[in-house]
Amino acid sequence: MRGLLAVLGVVVGLLGPLPAVLAQVVPAQALAAVTAPPLMPGAGSQHPDVVIVEYMDYNCPYCRKMAPDLDRLVHTDPHVQIYFKDWPILGDTSIYAARSALAANWQGKYLIAHNALIGARVDLDKNSAVDAVLRAAGLDLRRLDADRKAHAREIDALLARSERETRALGLRGTPGLLVGRHLRSSALNLQQLQGLVAQSRSAGKK
Repeated sequence: MRGLLAVLGVVVGLLGPLPAVLAQVVPAQALAAVTAPPLMPGAGSQHPDVVIVEYMDYNCPYCRKMAPDLDRLVHTDPHVQIYFKDWPILGDTSIYAARSALAANWQGKYLIAHNALIGARVDLDKNSAVDAVLRAAGLDLRRLDADRKAHAREIDALLARSERETRALGLRGTPGLLVGRHLRSSALNLQQLQGLVAQSRSAGKK
């Protein structure tokens, strides 16, 4: 993993700064690095031909705005898989939300927690607001608190990995997206997502 991340930093660095509106095509080694285990459960196909990685923050308004289109994409395209990488950069409550979502994996409910938080209709400006959303989604908060503590090292490692990867990719804010090997530093709508998926498929057939 460290070797792949080192390659990621070099090969992406050679591409230069990431334009705000254009997608860059990163080397295959970069995609291999960010999709190497361990990962949280992915949404969508278990046998994808295109993998999407989103670096996100639960308090990012652009991440929230894009979430329904990502959901539509996986429900209309049976060959796409999405991995969400928690990158909490918008304050302490964002960190708490990310750690809570990751801890939910030990209940087998990471995606449930993710979907509840990214689709929350309330501001996640306090830890209690995060707890309320997760409680309503059916999570056991007592167990969640225990898992945040018991698996703190694993959670720390996942968040640190996201930080290293986003630095290597040159991302400066959320959301950051890899659609196949196409890197974008802004939110995309459904049509734009479908366009990059199509480009990724086309490139994979060459």
